[in-house]
Amino acid sequence: MPYSESQKKATMKYMEKAYDRLELQLKKGMKEVYRAQAAAHGMSLNAYIISLLEADAEKKSD
Repeated sequence: MPYSESQKKATMKYMEKAYDRLELQLKKGMKEVYRAQAAAHGMSLNAYIISLLEADAEKKSD
């Protein structure tokens, strides 16, 4: 079944309420390098970046 316009609006409203967005600027070509690095760990690039940030925060709180 196709994704309806009302479903799209509801999803966008939820995402706006539940999540913050962060934009990264990378040198040309680095996105694919980082994406491959994340894939090597079995993660999406987003999940990999978050895991690195959380690990760093945890290390600093110890």
